[in-house]
Amino acid sequence: MSQEFGSQDNTAPATGKDVPWERSVLERLAFETLREQKLRRRWSIFFKLATLTLVMFAIYRFSDYTDDAAEKLGPHTALIDVSGEIESEGGASAHDVIPALNRAFSDSASVGVILRMNSPGGSPVQAGMINDEIQRLRAEYPEKPVYVVVEEICASGGYYIAAAADKIYVNKASVVGSIGVLMDGFGFTGLMDKLGVERRLMTAGENKGMMDPYSPQTSKQKAYSQAMLNEIHAQFIDVVRKGRGTRLKETPETFSGLFWIGSKAVDMGLADELGTVDSVARDVLKAENVIDYTQKEGLPERMLKKFGASLGGGAISTLLSAKRPSLH
Repeated sequence: MSQEFGSQDNTAPATGKDVPWERSVLERLAFETLREQKLRRRWSIFFKLATLTLVMFAIYRFSDYTDDAAEKLGPHTALIDVSGEIESEGGASAHDVIPALNRAFSDSASVGVILRMNSPGGSPVQAGMINDEIQRLRAEYPEKPVYVVVEEICASGGYYIAAAADKIYVNKASVVGSIGVLMDGFGFTGLMDKLGVERRLMTAGENKGMMDPYSPQTSKQKAYSQAMLNEIHAQFIDVVRKGRGTRLKETPETFSGLFWIGSKAVDMGLADELGTVDSVARDVLKAENVIDYTQKEGLPERMLKKFGASLGGGAISTLLSAKRPSLH
């Protein structure tokens, strides 16, 4: 009997008092494991953010260094890119191009300036501001020539800027010209009549809603808009005539808004010669070392745009741009 009792004692299940102790140990182990995982995640995030901050700071410092490095070089050709649509928010804006022009001209080591053009046009205001600044700098630094080298396209507002240069070089297949002004939009009044939609627009001032696409345009409003476009076109023509001088061989189509390939533009006096950035730097300016002075978008601006800080302003400018005259 004693042996049987002993066998039964060895195989007996745990008493009720043992269960809470085991459970509490398991719970503590689970909580400790979760706490350690949370700490590891937090430290991982911290180190990643710290690393990202250091990288961003290094990039920022490096970009500042490269901006100043050109001043320490010997004689060289200063290069500025004017690419894309000429608008206040783009890389070809007066806000970006004018500071680059000032750095390029003021650097005592630069022997001349090349504007590399790849633009279909854009804002007459932005193009006019850049044109004016080029003329001012040419007067201030008469010993430094400024040349435009057209790669793909230099049309409308792009050509407005190019007209201020000493010479314009093109590729034989480049697109040049389009000296004209446009204002585009849409009118939905006929469609609204068919759909039975009534436009309810209230204004103070009889012409306040003249560009509203859902309201009819009167003959008076149309004539006013056309007169404004004609005036801007006349300003454009005057800039081209003054910039090109006797080299320009005017025809009835010169200021009609047409565009031509580079070889034809040379024949018409809209451009001077065929050439590239390298050939102009080497053969004309005699300074093969080309330094890029193009205004680069700063790291803070890139980060703000990436995270949508400028979304509201961009939306507003997009709406307004549809109603502004443009050199395209």
